Amino acid sequence: MFSKKIIAVCLLFCVAEKTIAQPKNNSTTKPKLVVGLVIDQMRWDYLYRFESRYSQNGFKRLQSKGYSFENTIIPYVPTVTAAGHASVYTGAGPATNGIVGNNWYDKKYKKNVYCTDDSTVVGIGNADEQGKMSPKNMYATTITDELRLSNNFKSKTIGIALKDRGAILPAGHSANAAYWYDEKTGKWITSSYYGSALPTWVNNFNAKDEAGNYMNKNWNTLFPINTYTQSTIDNSTSEQDLGELKSHTFPYKLNEAAKKKYSLFKATPFANSFTFNFAKEAIVNENLGKNTVTDFLTISISSTDYIGHTFGPNSIEIEDTYLRLDLDIANFLQFLDAKIGANNYTVFLTADHGAAHSINFLKENKLPGTFFKTSTLETELKNLCKENFGVDPIISEDNFQIYLDYELLEKNNIEAQKVNNLIIAFLKKKEYIMDAFETAKINSTTIAEPMKSRFINGYNVQRSGDIQILLKPGFSTYEKGTGHSVWNPYDAHIPLLFYGWGIPTGKTYREVYMTDIAPTLAALLQIQVPSGNVGKPLVEIIK
Repeated sequence: MFSKKIIAVCLLFCVAEKTIAQPKNNSTTKPKLVVGLVIDQMRWDYLYRFESRYSQNGFKRLQSKGYSFENTIIPYVPTVTAAGHASVYTGAGPATNGIVGNNWYDKKYKKNVYCTDDSTVVGIGNADEQGKMSPKNMYATTITDELRLSNNFKSKTIGIALKDRGAILPAGHSANAAYWYDEKTGKWITSSYYGSALPTWVNNFNAKDEAGNYMNKNWNTLFPINTYTQSTIDNSTSEQDLGELKSHTFPYKLNEAAKKKYSLFKATPFANSFTFNFAKEAIVNENLGKNTVTDFLTISISSTDYIGHTFGPNSIEIEDTYLRLDLDIANFLQFLDAKIGANNYTVFLTADHGAAHSINFLKENKLPGTFFKTSTLETELKNLCKENFGVDPIISEDNFQIYLDYELLEKNNIEAQKVNNLIIAFLKKKEYIMDAFETAKINSTTIAEPMKSRFINGYNVQRSGDIQILLKPGFSTYEKGTGHSVWNPYDAHIPLLFYGWGIPTGKTYREVYMTDIAPTLAALLQIQVPSGNVGKPLVEIIK
């Protein structure tokens, strides 16, 4: 009798433990819709710096009712927008997916390239260069491609962002559509890669001139300005002016913007609301989540990056932007509850990169770091080569990498190794440079981990530069506002939240990587990982 009771109790305990470990009760065998939400330039600490004034239904809802990976790292350099979006969705870094930066010098074609440039297509809704874009420069498939491949292209995938690269790269090669913002007209556009005309619903949305209507308002703080205690003073020396308004203090009289008002709009928090409004229209008009299979919507919130670059991470403008973004996220989740069903969708939220503290902020608080100009450094290197070899072999400087014209050196019978050695020796003497080395010799270079692995993961033989610069912490090319692109935690430590269908509640502090997102989604959806994937599924949420 006693042994039977023990067995019964053990069985009851096992059942209870299994129930606790299970994800939320789900109404479908797979989510009806997956939403990828990338917040451009969101530092991980923004989740906590401003949390006392976040609502219960935005960031806090994702955290308390979802799963948070608190120590998510970008495992490569450069930490920039195009590389970040491509790596989230391909499960691979630049070495594999080919997106080595926003811009690079292409050695094969001998020209500077923008990440989504495509001269073979034309703009739809825009006839100039802003429309000539596609994902053709990305080598690997994305998780959105693999979803389409898994069911003979029955799933719909759509990408949306103000930035073309934030819309195009996540949506993948086989996307049904990708839409980005035309800063001249304030309208959403696409390219002939996706179709011959904008859908009627997009034209109808554009006709409302929502961007123009937002620009008729002032941008003032959401709360009394004296309550923004997580920020520096409003009239800070760390901030740039907001475009043609020639001001970096509240209130911003947006209606005084003239010819460049649609461009200026990108650097306001209202452009985040504008992006979510357009995403809602896409869900409704494209019947996303109403399919017989899972659909996928990728959204990148770009204005956080424009605002961050202008004002820096310690500004009232950034604090106000994130408080407003929290409300936008809350509103969007409520929309998904109503349109898709509360247990029928999965959301993940992450960032493409973080941001450094502003240089003046560091100086004022006696923290290490200072400003330098890459243009000055490039000029010094060009003069150095001319003085020593009689020629200038430096083609370009991008992503803290120097591209050299080895054909020119060979033509002039100049030994390339001597040029490399001279440049590297010169660079190492600079106050702001920790190290410099030949990218092709990274494996034999004596630098500490994790820096070494991150340079390896970011190196692509066809597209990366020939000499890599490693900066000391805190040094930046932005005299005001902020920048990013380095390996340091302020640029490489990002938030990662999963929420909704199939996701248990909890958090972990173990180190995981941006490249783990795509294989995790593949495991959740029971589909193949992308073709260049190097990441691993996050087992905490795969039950």
